[in-house]
Amino acid sequence: MWKRSSVDPFVVAVDRRLGAGAERVPTDPVARREHVKAMDTAAAELLGIVPVPVATEDHLVDVADHPRVRLRVFWPGERRSEPVRAAGVPILVYFFGGSFTMGGLDWRGWDAVFRARAADAGIIVVAGEYSLAPEVRYPAQPEQCWSVFEWAAGHAAELGGDASRLAVGGASAGGNLAAAVTLMNRDRGDRPVRLQILEAPVLDLTFGHLDPWASSPALPRFVLRRSAAPVVRDYLGPRRARRREAYASPLLAKTHAGLPPALIFTAEKDVLRGDGEAYARALAAAGVPTSCVRYVGQTHGSGGYRHHTAAADHLHRDIVAGLRTLHEPATGYPAPSRPAGDRR
Repeated sequence: MWKRSSVDPFVVAVDRRLGAGAERVPTDPVARREHVKAMDTAAAELLGIVPVPVATEDHLVDVADHPRVRLRVFWPGERRSEPVRAAGVPILVYFFGGSFTMGGLDWRGWDAVFRARAADAGIIVVAGEYSLAPEVRYPAQPEQCWSVFEWAAGHAAELGGDASRLAVGGASAGGNLAAAVTLMNRDRGDRPVRLQILEAPVLDLTFGHLDPWASSPALPRFVLRRSAAPVVRDYLGPRRARRREAYASPLLAKTHAGLPPALIFTAEKDVLRGDGEAYARALAAAGVPTSCVRYVGQTHGSGGYRHHTAAADHLHRDIVAGLRTLHEPATGYPAPSRPAGDRR
């Protein structure tokens, strides 16, 4: 008989080394942000994170009716690529996670991720910031991320990139925003996005797809919803109807047809795994080429434990392999023989 696994013992060992859960994290979102940023710095020291030496450059992007945002370009080598006119390397536009309330380009963990992916996949990474809640609320964040994406596509040639080889990605809350950008691109611009990569994404802010069986012991769904509610209020504000808007909850969009091929990663011991896996089913039902991989025994954040857990190293290789396909000719998957119904 199949049994649910426990958390990977290597993940447990790293958590213990980092003192995960030893200190009480503040409930105030601003205080929590500063607390977790300090933890990020300490974790980088303890885990021996050494940033890959690649060329970088910051830019500010104006956003209509919302605060302008910063982005950082990461090239695959130590010297910036020379501007080209005819051909260039693929570009990944990526958004960090942090429950919409924390994270940033200068956080050492995220900086290391962007550098490693640019170098190992041989691509340009355009990492976009967005305003943090609750100081700034939805819909500013998806609009800012859309502006970052449009900037990357519009400046591809001068960066040394190829606007016909675009990918969009994100983790956790950043996965939500990345998925929103693909919907916005379909609805507004329809640029040729070749791939979307979503890591442990949150995609339904009504909490309708939280997976109680991912916790150990299993928690009732209403308990999970109650614990997640403050984060969503910080992001969306008091208007509950916004939780069902497509750019807030991409899983609840009326249709997912016409979206780019997807590579989705979930973790067995993460209550958000239901979001990512339901989204994979919805995309496949809409005729979107989709692959979804669940990492057994892994938690929401253990993908950041590279060089300390085998699964985190494998996740990095999986993502790099997906990004390397952007160097190849586009895959012409056959269209479904008949419209697929929603099998969720």
